Amino acid sequence: MTSNPLLPWSISADEFPADGSASDQLEFLLGYAILAPSPHNTQPWLFRVNAKDVELFADSDRALPVADPNGRELVISGGAALFNLRVAAEHFGRTYHLELEPAPENADLLARFQLDLHAETPSEHLLLFDAIPRRRTCRHAFETTPIPEELLEAWSDAAARHGAWLRLVTEASARLDLAELIAAGARRQWADKRFRAELARWSRLKPHECEDGYPITALGVNSMLSFAGPSLVRTFNLGKSQANTDREIALHSPVLAILGTDGDDVRSWLDAGQAMENIFLIAAAEGLQTSYLNQPFEVPDLREQLAEMIGNPGYPQVLIRLGVGPEVPPTPRRPVKKLLVARLSVHH
Repeated sequence: MTSNPLLPWSISADEFPADGSASDQLEFLLGYAILAPSPHNTQPWLFRVNAKDVELFADSDRALPVADPNGRELVISGGAALFNLRVAAEHFGRTYHLELEPAPENADLLARFQLDLHAETPSEHLLLFDAIPRRRTCRHAFETTPIPEELLEAWSDAAARHGAWLRLVTEASARLDLAELIAAGARRQWADKRFRAELARWSRLKPHECEDGYPITALGVNSMLSFAGPSLVRTFNLGKSQANTDREIALHSPVLAILGTDGDDVRSWLDAGQAMENIFLIAAAEGLQTSYLNQPFEVPDLREQLAEMIGNPGYPQVLIRLGVGPEVPPTPRRPVKKLLVARLSVHH
């Protein structure tokens, strides 16, 4: 454990090893990749830094077999980390070559990222880069302040750039139906002892002393009960109160949007993750808060109902909410050094 698990959020662009080797530069850039969001802050990624490229792996030891049995959300998280890596490379004036699923025989190898020539940084990505360490997952209610139309269009355009689509849920009846699906998902999940045990594994009584997971208070647990920590989550079915909280949060979010893809395979999930993080960074650059409510996606028949409800062809992947919310502290991160596997020699 590091002495300060929030230290990764203080990464400074001034420390980029401009005169270092490609592998040194890639390892530095991973400091931005690891600031991506993940369910329960599991940080389910590993990296191998080679002479000129870095490989992104899914860390199956950090999977959520109950909430995410197919590893869909795990791969989406990897896609989000990959997008941060792309933005960071461009900030330092480097082009890159990206391969998704470069080795079909290795299911855990999600992507290979190779630095190429120097180039000018796109102006849009300059703003996104600065937003990486400012992005937060805010689980609190948002203000009702309306979001400018041009931002909504920017988010839809961002999704399209990654081969995904964004469906805004604006009609009152559709919002109510969606809120009920979210509440139903929460009740169903909390009624499952296996789900509660999985949730407890990642809930933290003292998050400032850990490198992963999330504070138990983020579940809305009464502060008088939070001293019980993970055992409270494992033991008690808090589904009713959680369902009510999530329903209200959904109903009163100024923007509810469903991010989806035409396919439902690993490549599609990587695309969804990159699109999601692109949208989150655009929002963070504007001072907005973001989070997701994925209960309907984690219960198979509810995901099918959601797909029918929105009427879009394809597969819904993430339910995003965006708006003006309170400032929240960052969640802890494991340092890059702990995420590296079998670094190969620079002279290989």
